[in-house]
Amino acid sequence: MSINFRSDNEAPAAPEILDAIAAVNQGFVHSYGEDQLTADLEQKFSEVFATDVQVWPLATGTAANSLAMAQICEPFGSIYCHAHAHMNTDECGAPEFFTGGAKLVGLDGDHGKLRAEDLASALDETGYLDDHEVLPSALSLSQATEFGTVYTPDEVKSLCEVARARNLKVHMDGARFANAVQSLGVAPADLTWKAGVNLMSFGATKNGAMMAEALLVFDPALALQLGRKRKRAGHLLSKMRFVSAQLDACLADDRWLKWAANANQQAAKLSAGLTGLPGIELLHPVQANEIFVRMDEKISGGLYEADFQFHLWPGTRDIYRLVCAWCTKDEEVDALLSRASQLASAG
Repeated sequence: MSINFRSDNEAPAAPEILDAIAAVNQGFVHSYGEDQLTADLEQKFSEVFATDVQVWPLATGTAANSLAMAQICEPFGSIYCHAHAHMNTDECGAPEFFTGGAKLVGLDGDHGKLRAEDLASALDETGYLDDHEVLPSALSLSQATEFGTVYTPDEVKSLCEVARARNLKVHMDGARFANAVQSLGVAPADLTWKAGVNLMSFGATKNGAMMAEALLVFDPALALQLGRKRKRAGHLLSKMRFVSAQLDACLADDRWLKWAANANQQAAKLSAGLTGLPGIELLHPVQANEIFVRMDEKISGGLYEADFQFHLWPGTRDIYRLVCAWCTKDEEVDALLSRASQLASAG
């Protein structure tokens, strides 16, 4: 039987999620988000974030990111993000499409993270061509990043201060936000609105849910006509209660943090075991649930032959990503480490 470290997207849904879906599959319930469960989400998310939050349940992270951009960036605007941000590399132009033509500006930064000074420098180079150039309008931060690193509250605050000084709104792509919160041991508020984030995409699909994300808006003024944009984009779900039930189940009893804790702990264990093996080089700090390594072909090939699954990073020949999930088990990590050690020592 294969052991999968390819992606947390490939993990099964947690039993609590399936139970929650079954529980709301009883009788007739008002549609299009007019059910009580969806209405109650705002109070529950507000408690998690210690402030009033508007909650917009969605089925995909791309929809959450793109609708967020449509709210804070005009078609003639520009959105600053890391060059390897998911919205810049993996969303098929959806943010540009939803905004009606806004330009994504990808900036470099070590280990998938932007630096405040680099953002300031990039923004200072704009504004000289007036109506001939796009208008810097938004900043999007990935938390955790595409390379499995995390921004500290101070780093988020510094980036938000640069953005706010230049009239940019700030969005956070939180597809793995739970992993970042658990890694840092801080309150969700400290990484978001208290640091200057205006709205965020809250991910649950990678963290135990079947298909559930939410666009969270911390500034009510930024939600103006968001309902119509969601409908026009085809993301107003008629049976929204089935998505809302998943979000509710994730928040209940802090499951979203407990599930992320397991993923992070297994990733830390796996990276510690791989580090130091001949033929394997760790490429980024392991701060959430993703591990990036350069691996000799004899080791990667041997692991594949032993039916371990992991992801060859696009555009490379020897860089691999291994991801731990809410349900990754100790014995699965132990099995991969044992086989990797055998292969490394055999050379």
